[in-house]
Amino acid sequence: MARITIGKRIVKYRVQKPEAERSGAAPARDPRARKDKDTTGKVVWMHEKLERPEVLIGSTYKIKTPVSDHAMYLTINDIVLNEGTEHEHRRPFEIFINSKNLDHFQWIVALTRIISAVFRKGGDVAFLTEELKAVFDPRGGYWQPGGKFMPSLVAEIGYVVERHLQSIGLMPAAEMDAARRQLIESKRSEWEQRHRQQDAFARSSYPEGAQLCGKCHTAAVVMMDGCMTCLACGDSKCG
Repeated sequence: MARITIGKRIVKYRVQKPEAERSGAAPARDPRARKDKDTTGKVVWMHEKLERPEVLIGSTYKIKTPVSDHAMYLTINDIVLNEGTEHEHRRPFEIFINSKNLDHFQWIVALTRIISAVFRKGGDVAFLTEELKAVFDPRGGYWQPGGKFMPSLVAEIGYVVERHLQSIGLMPAAEMDAARRQLIESKRSEWEQRHRQQDAFARSSYPEGAQLCGKCHTAAVVMMDGCMTCLACGDSKCG
């Protein structure tokens, strides 16, 4: 390539376009590319300037923890974008948390406003669930009825938001492979067989047909010398 020397000052420039664009021909489009318009001629995306419609679809979740006397109700309202078209999407728009416990009022209001602002911003909002689930209570967490440990109330809110995003298709649901599921089922059945509750009257060293003692709560009360007597603690109706 020959060396080009510029001998005067550059005062303006222009971009050299390809030959197809100079001739007015439209560039070839990839058929696999995503369409920019739907049947109505416009695709609506989530952004902070999107106005709130009059009606939204909502889902309410109840959170009852052993560390609080009152339940907490979490409502997530969704907006339907491009309804009735092939580009129809359901996206979270706002969140509300209600509870009779006023001890959490300030941080609940702050949390709902921040999460709602992130929802309206659009884009990938799944990162919120990981941030919320990573919050730990310095006083310690609690166990849910199903045996799952919850590090904090904020973390449980994160799990609820994650479940909602999975239900509307915004996040993929976590699935186990068949081998791991089979292993868990076998371990569960083995544990249940080992810790299966035994009948309190099945194994007893006392005579068959003995009644329950009201004092020591042992099935050892029999008729002895015309009086009901407990063979475990000696309690007798006759004194």
